[in-house]
Amino acid sequence: MAACSVIFRLLFLLVILSASAVRVLSAGLGINYGQIANNLPSPSRVSVMLQSLNVSRLKLYDADPNVLLAFSNSNVEFIIGLGNEYLHDMTDPIKAQNWVQQHLQPHITQTKITCITVGNEVFMSNDTQLWSNLLPAMKMVYNTLVDLGLDKQVIVTSAHSFNIIGNSYPPSSGTFRQDLAEYIQAILNFHSQINSPFLINAYPFFAYKDNPDHISLEYVLFQPNPGMIDPNTNLHYDNMLYAQVDAVYSAIKAMGHTDIEVMISETGWPSKGDPDEVGSTPENAALYHSNLLNRIQAKQGTPAKPSVPINIYVFALFNENLKPGPTSERNYGLFYPDGTPVYSSGLQGYLPGIVYYSSASTINACSIFSLVILVMSYLIIA
Repeated sequence: MAACSVIFRLLFLLVILSASAVRVLSAGLGINYGQIANNLPSPSRVSVMLQSLNVSRLKLYDADPNVLLAFSNSNVEFIIGLGNEYLHDMTDPIKAQNWVQQHLQPHITQTKITCITVGNEVFMSNDTQLWSNLLPAMKMVYNTLVDLGLDKQVIVTSAHSFNIIGNSYPPSSGTFRQDLAEYIQAILNFHSQINSPFLINAYPFFAYKDNPDHISLEYVLFQPNPGMIDPNTNLHYDNMLYAQVDAVYSAIKAMGHTDIEVMISETGWPSKGDPDEVGSTPENAALYHSNLLNRIQAKQGTPAKPSVPINIYVFALFNENLKPGPTSERNYGLFYPDGTPVYSSGLQGYLPGIVYYSSASTINACSIFSLVILVMSYLIIA
């Protein structure tokens, strides 16, 4: 008991000392919590870490019971995921009910689960049967929630790649791909019916990487730049992400809907990449995230929706060392698995979600943060 008392006093002292050096910037911030790695901290440690940073929204790609249990009785809201491999099964009402009863119901009284994403980037696949199963699966999961009296508490949606957009320039002329039109139209009708958001994974990094000679780095990093004027609306865009969001709104409007919210379910910038992945540096990643977080904190809307604050989930919480694909795929994390920030604290004084005022104190804020996390982790183990 004496040891615990000393540790708590130490923890309290560290928090007080760091208060002048650290400010949390997490208002409105959501983070994707991927786990394709073999070196990540336990969910209980992650819970302590994120609550110390005041992060209040997490998105999972599954319904990991260990994570949901670790965050029970917290103020963190969860989006849980139902993978593409389940879509065929979810067209069966019995299997849909079993999934909800096994993965959602045991946790919802203790953990704030507010949304289920049915499938992820389904239209990136060439499997047209998967395309056909998406909406029936969404409807069946929703009907199951209705039957269980949970439809007012948990919404149903799906996350899509930005590649479903056929035209994005100018933003006011945004349209969906023609080969997906019949699928997207029916999905939008369903979103409108149940009042759930349309989720899009938007990465300006991909556009810059593929065309660095014609796309301004400042434009994609939210840095000062001339931007562009939409010739149809005369709206000024100073960054690509907002232009992408408004292109999605325009595509939705072209299909007859103006009542559906667009939410960014993923966006981010890698801190490392292969030689052909132009721009994948820690400096650019730090600029992208810190500038984006400033806009989230300011509750900014896009030029076409200025009164609707952007709703964004950053990708991702940790670097995930087992993700397949190019080097960038394993380097989107805000944090290393040991809980330390990936980006240098000397870069414009910012780290993702944290501002360091190094000149205001001789205390090294990064060291304080690491020590706080270390002590908190010790408490969990003890």
